[in-house]
Amino acid sequence: MTHKIDGAMSPALRQIEAAGSASVQSRAGADRGQPVGPAAAADQMRLTGDAANLQALERELGAAPAGIDVAKVNAIRSALADGSYKVDPQAIADRMLSLENALSK
Repeated sequence: MTHKIDGAMSPALRQIEAAGSASVQSRAGADRGQPVGPAAAADQMRLTGDAANLQALERELGAAPAGIDVAKVNAIRSALADGSYKVDPQAIADRMLSLENALSK
């Protein structure tokens, strides 16, 4: 069995679509083609103490360099760029072990 698809709706389908759009329009009170307005002002949001503290911390960190040695950062950045920065794996390992020891106490 084959069906020709030509874009024309059957009369039964047109009736269903017309009834559906009329009921949506009457329920919604407006045409569905119109943009949706803003939500009612009844919604509220309250932050927990932790969230408020995190927001305050974020504002503080964003306002100042927070003790970052900008000159040292720039020196390391240029050493990395020109290839003169040397990594000491033994120093890194020693510091990782001391951090692990400090955290396990």
